[in-house]
Amino acid sequence: MDLLGHLRCFVAVAEESHFGRAAARLGMGQPPLSQRIQRLERELGIRLFERSSRHVTITHGGTLLLAEAREILTRSEALLATARRIRDGESGLLRAALPPDVSGETIAALLADFADRQAGTELELHELTTAQQLDRFGAGALDVGLVHHPCDVSGLEIGPLLRRELGVLLRHDHPAAQLTDVPLAALTGHDLVLFPRADAPALHDELLTTCARNGYTPTAVRHGQSPSFIRGLILSSQAVAFSPRDTQPAPPHPQIIWRHLAGTPLAWRHSVAWRQGHRDAAVDAFAEAVTQALWGTDTVSMDQPLPPLHLRPTAEYWL
Repeated sequence: MDLLGHLRCFVAVAEESHFGRAAARLGMGQPPLSQRIQRLERELGIRLFERSSRHVTITHGGTLLLAEAREILTRSEALLATARRIRDGESGLLRAALPPDVSGETIAALLADFADRQAGTELELHELTTAQQLDRFGAGALDVGLVHHPCDVSGLEIGPLLRRELGVLLRHDHPAAQLTDVPLAALTGHDLVLFPRADAPALHDELLTTCARNGYTPTAVRHGQSPSFIRGLILSSQAVAFSPRDTQPAPPHPQIIWRHLAGTPLAWRHSVAWRQGHRDAAVDAFAEAVTQALWGTDTVSMDQPLPPLHLRPTAEYWL
């Protein structure tokens, strides 16, 4: 029996609750699909579905087996991806990327965690903006990366969405520095230091739109990425910048403070991405290591439930 093929049929019917829709999803006829489910039931010795002329309902036994069936299919896909990497001469090397805003402490934690999870794989880690990562994915020159949303993920698969709340960096003598929670409107009259638009055009525009909706239209937008350059602009001009708490310069400058934004209107939204059909054990290990490293900053929450990536942070997932 083609166990993997039969399990794919089982999962499709369970998720669609309809033989016709499941058959269309699998690209096969409904009678062969029904026959496969019947044979799987005989092999397993349990009934997976209750059928009527109008409804298909998974049984209690089928529900208990569904998670394990998905796990087997996930691991089989990882095995096939690893085999492709071996065939293509890529085994032992994972080409990965992180955006420039990830802190040094997070990177160090990620590297240590990945080494523990995937000791036999060399991690070739690059610092790349989202736009640069998408270009490399398109050229087949990158296996996995951490991208900012929104962005075009055509041809990619993505993991869970990780949300890192943004606060504001401003001079200690700014009137808003006396507030615990700073409304965006309180920044009126000040320039904004932001990453170059070419690095992540959709995100750049989204941030400015959100600021405008909350009463803050910067006098000017100044572009910068280096922490020292951003710090210099804040100190020498009427400028502010947005930053997660975990990426503040260390040691902090005595004249620059970080403040929480009232209502938490701004956040970096990340997810690990990889080329479609190229997920394997090394990609899984990188995704897990990234999530654990970011989670350790205590500034990250998850905006959607985890897919079957074996990620293990204990947290409440919220929408």
